[in-house]
Amino acid sequence: MTCRPVAPDYTDSCFEEMIVKKIVGIVLVKNEDIFISRVLLNILHFCDEIIVADNASTDETAEKIQQLSRQHHKIQYHRITTISVSHDLIQGYAGRDVWVFGVDGDEIYDPRGLQSLREQLLAGAYEDWWLIFGNVLHCVALNRDEKTARGHFAPPCRSMTKLYNFAMIESWKSSSGERLHGGEVIFKKGFGPERRFELYKEVPWEESLFRCLHMCFLQRSSIQRSWRGKYVPRPNPADILSRTYLQQSWSLLRKLCGLPVAGKQEWKVDKFTRGPMVSCDVADFFKGDVLS
Repeated sequence: MTCRPVAPDYTDSCFEEMIVKKIVGIVLVKNEDIFISRVLLNILHFCDEIIVADNASTDETAEKIQQLSRQHHKIQYHRITTISVSHDLIQGYAGRDVWVFGVDGDEIYDPRGLQSLREQLLAGAYEDWWLIFGNVLHCVALNRDEKTARGHFAPPCRSMTKLYNFAMIESWKSSSGERLHGGEVIFKKGFGPERRFELYKEVPWEESLFRCLHMCFLQRSSIQRSWRGKYVPRPNPADILSRTYLQQSWSLLRKLCGLPVAGKQEWKVDKFTRGPMVSCDVADFFKGDVLS
């Protein structure tokens, strides 16, 4: 199914009064069939709506999302070919009492923690903050049978979670890249981008309600190839859009030769592998009948 999204129109004043606080998930994916079902199911009860923008996946990602969409009507599937469309899908929520939750196909959240966080958000907690950064385990290994994972915690690593309070802004014009990146953000009077709450620095992993397993160093697609026994972190959409013609040609040549095309690999390794290697029980992230 291919469709061009239309941003929500809240110009009717009577309808505007009916708008209540809610949480909208925006999930941008491309070839994520390894984890996508788990990613969506774990945020299902946290979000009032889940908008999925599939950037022309060629593995089984689309089929898995559409199957879940038929079972859970709050999941909306959109197949896109232009990354900026992913931002068009949510920019109409600017100025409304809405938290926008950006999720990638390699991010698996703790569903039980999110349920408690949802109650806090809807009750008005964190309403003075523009952006919340949660706890993260950047995974380098996952044992599905034992439900354990190894990786590096944030902190000291960087947190990449994306939970935005759209009630603070007047508008967020279309980004030149992926959703919730770039573009021009106009804040309401008295608010600004500095209102960023680093929850992950205040609460330890074991006590956090907002924690994520980040699978960027693992296989994310059934058609993804390993390189010397490892899976190279993929380029982000922003990386691809910023490439010069020479860089684009080099990336295409590597792809045709069966070599991995990395995007700022050194940056990701630096930001996401700081501190000691730890091993964690992640059973809470994999409850239910879907293990991938």
